[in-house]
Amino acid sequence: MTTVVELEIPADRLGAARTFETVPTFECQIGGMIGDSPPLVWTSGPDIETVREALEADPSVDVIASLTDGDREQHPVDDDERDRWLFRLEFGDALKLFQQIVAENEGAILAACGEDGTWAVKLLFHEREALSECYALFEQYEFNVEVTRLAGTNDFASAQTPLTRTQYETICKAHELGYFDIPRKITLKELAAELDVSHQALSERLRRCHAALVTAELTDRMQPTPIDL
Repeated sequence: MTTVVELEIPADRLGAARTFETVPTFECQIGGMIGDSPPLVWTSGPDIETVREALEADPSVDVIASLTDGDREQHPVDDDERDRWLFRLEFGDALKLFQQIVAENEGAILAACGEDGTWAVKLLFHEREALSECYALFEQYEFNVEVTRLAGTNDFASAQTPLTRTQYETICKAHELGYFDIPRKITLKELAAELDVSHQALSERLRRCHAALVTAELTDRMQPTPIDL
């Protein structure tokens, strides 16, 4: 049976650990990884120069190209929302070994997201036995993976959430402490202190949570016209 598994892996075991340490608000997203080609990676952080300099100083990453304009004056955003920038990145031996293990066990990397020093990776396998063999190799090479979700494709849609684990835990805590109540029982600043993150980082994280949940809801419930006439 085709199986989708979601893993969390520390950045120091997979890649870009120094970038996460240098830029605490750094986040990145890879839409998929095919073959040996350096992937396209969407990144976010305080500004493009800070992100680029951190990536260039990271021994586990080579910046092949910067593919977006980082001039904020041409791309104004709200105070609590940051731009995203597209890079083509060559990752080091750890991620290449991870890719090799997945490929040799007939698996596919569907997506990989980095946030708060942790990679969230979604994999697909056509056979559960291949997944078991792959996981054994992850342990052998000390990737320190943690399985956060495992589902067959028949029940995966109902089992999944569009949020990362950090986002899910954040929005659960916000709900628990009454941030979404009317009137609110806790301010954004107080919630940020409770979660030990900056006011700006929390505001941005909540906006991404809302965007992911709204996108998932619209995708599930609305069918667009195939062709605009």
